[in-house]
Amino acid sequence: MEPCEHGMLDVGDGNQVYWEVVGNPDGKPAVFLHGGPGGPANGARRSLDAEKYRVVIFHQRGCGRSTPHASDPAADMSVNTTDHLIADMEMLREHLGIEKWLVYGGSWGTTLGVAYAQRHPHRVSEMILIAVTLSSARELDWLYKGVSRFFPEAWERFSAHVGNAPDVVRAYAEVMENPDRAVREQAAIEWCRWEDTVLSLENFGKANVFGDRASDDVIALVRIIAHYYANLGFVGDLLSDAGKLAGIPAALIHGRRDMSCPADTAYALAKAWPDAELTLVDDSGHKGSPAFAEAMQSAVRRFSP
Repeated sequence: MEPCEHGMLDVGDGNQVYWEVVGNPDGKPAVFLHGGPGGPANGARRSLDAEKYRVVIFHQRGCGRSTPHASDPAADMSVNTTDHLIADMEMLREHLGIEKWLVYGGSWGTTLGVAYAQRHPHRVSEMILIAVTLSSARELDWLYKGVSRFFPEAWERFSAHVGNAPDVVRAYAEVMENPDRAVREQAAIEWCRWEDTVLSLENFGKANVFGDRASDDVIALVRIIAHYYANLGFVGDLLSDAGKLAGIPAALIHGRRDMSCPADTAYALAKAWPDAELTLVDDSGHKGSPAFAEAMQSAVRRFSP
């Protein structure tokens, strides 16, 4: 599915954001928010019905085809925050002449989607949120320490790489600013090994999702993730502000076996958001399953024009 439009948007601060539009040019507008943060927009072009939706895909600051690329140590991370990404979304929406769009996000994209919708609720028609996380301190403490109770040997290796620092995420963020590429490469490999370990018990999806080779994209991914999560995603308590989402219909789809993002966050968000409907998929983790894919497509059909 090739783009019918694409380009680079100057969003300021020396950043150019890559964007593309796929699907029906006259279809219902929707924006795809990829995970990571800093992850690839894999699957974005297949996420929604190409005959019915005008799907806007963009690569968040510092990753993919956006520039400057975070694999370059000269890229300024101080201008890469959630507030910047929300502003980029608004600039892109206006650039494309879209009044309202459906917000579709996965993993980190759910945090960004909720933060955006709380800031600009009148610009959101509906939401489809996959593998829900709100990047709270509680969730990040689980992912980067609590879940180590299941993987003690992997945690020992992961934390030892940064000298068993009390704040492992911040320590990795500091290492990823090292000008020596070899140092950044090794830290990125260790980070990805930990992320893959947390997902390793799942029955579906490919092994080594994050990979074992430190390409430019992997270095950028780890640099951006560590930067964001050392700062709690640059968001406040999104759950306590769930009332701001009132009136926005939403489908939340979450795997009950997701070790990286436990289901209690999705459940709490659905409880606090009367217009949201939660589907918990029993056989799925973070990487999905056939039943998970069907739940996603059901949500797409529900909101189709």
